[in-house]
Amino acid sequence: MSIWIKRLLLVLMLLSVAAGCGENSKSIQNLAFVTAIGLDYQDGRFYSYTQVLNFIDVAKTEQIEIGKNVPVWIGRGVGKTVNESLASIYPTSQLRMYWGHVKGILCSERLLEQLDDMRDIFDAVNRYREVRYNINVYSTKEPLPLILSQKSVLYFSPLDTLLDNPSQSYIQNSIIPPQYVYRLISEFNESGRTAMLPSLSISDGRWTEDTTKRTLLYMDGTSFFFNHQYIGKLPVDQMDGLKWLRKETRRAIINIPDNNNPAATLVIVKPRHKIKPVVENNRVRYVIHVKAKGYVDEMIQDLSIQEMERQAAQVLKQQIMATYEQGLARQIDVLNLNYKLYTSKPKEWKRLEKIGRLKLEKDTIQDIQVKVKLTHTGKYKGRTYK
Repeated sequence: MSIWIKRLLLVLMLLSVAAGCGENSKSIQNLAFVTAIGLDYQDGRFYSYTQVLNFIDVAKTEQIEIGKNVPVWIGRGVGKTVNESLASIYPTSQLRMYWGHVKGILCSERLLEQLDDMRDIFDAVNRYREVRYNINVYSTKEPLPLILSQKSVLYFSPLDTLLDNPSQSYIQNSIIPPQYVYRLISEFNESGRTAMLPSLSISDGRWTEDTTKRTLLYMDGTSFFFNHQYIGKLPVDQMDGLKWLRKETRRAIINIPDNNNPAATLVIVKPRHKIKPVVENNRVRYVIHVKAKGYVDEMIQDLSIQEMERQAAQVLKQQIMATYEQGLARQIDVLNLNYKLYTSKPKEWKRLEKIGRLKLEKDTIQDIQVKVKLTHTGKYKGRTYK
């Protein structure tokens, strides 16, 4: 057999393989890309909602007009299980649904309240091979289709909202940290830990397009879980102290003093903390240490650097204690104090847990020590340095 015939046969074999692969392949314009999933539960049935985008509409290319109104398609399904409800969307989807670009999962508060074990939800979703683990996850009290249909400012795509991309807003103002599926599952499975799930809501017209009011997403609080079960929710204005005990916190704003007549506004950056458990007489109490740096954002009254540092430390201490007390009334360990005991002294945690001595008390926090160092006063110098 000549070398030319061998080459021809090789080419024909490659063409046949390529043709076989092409039978099951789909071009991107023939796929329905699911970018977010909403899950609800009512009367013993699961309701699912899928946010579907046309990626041609959201692509940022020279041919596409950035800032145009991007349409959002929402599919609805119902079933006795999560997967059955999602699969019930297929018959009317017209196109093959692709799940590899899911960036957000939204759980209704009704779902959280009625399920005995939240791990069942994520077991159903994560078993599907196309779905990834680094997906943002939230709770909400709002109707799921309303959340899923919200747009970003300037009519950017829904991929630029808090639902799919919360990190940019959090870097600028660290109030409630984003939560990811993989980390939430880890928190569910760690003994002694209170798992946290940020809650999304819709603003009441704080933004306008010209003179027309527009609604946008914002985080209105956090839902809490212990032993895989929902134990309650706190609104965002009762959680000021939590950010000082989160290593993810990048930047937050405070007034000094924290009352109706502030003397200055400070920006606190990258706080660091340590929690030391002290076990005595079958009781555990905690000493909290916080160190942070900051700078002056606005000066209303004439204060020295030392005085502003002192007042800032006092504000952080008050906020931490106030947040703890908000959870204390409902036995929600918002600050995850008992989890610190579990990680540092697991034998003591197991012993005290067995005899029921891990209940939060008014004096469970023994002391809070805060030190704030102001690094500069912005473009202006301080009025005086006393």
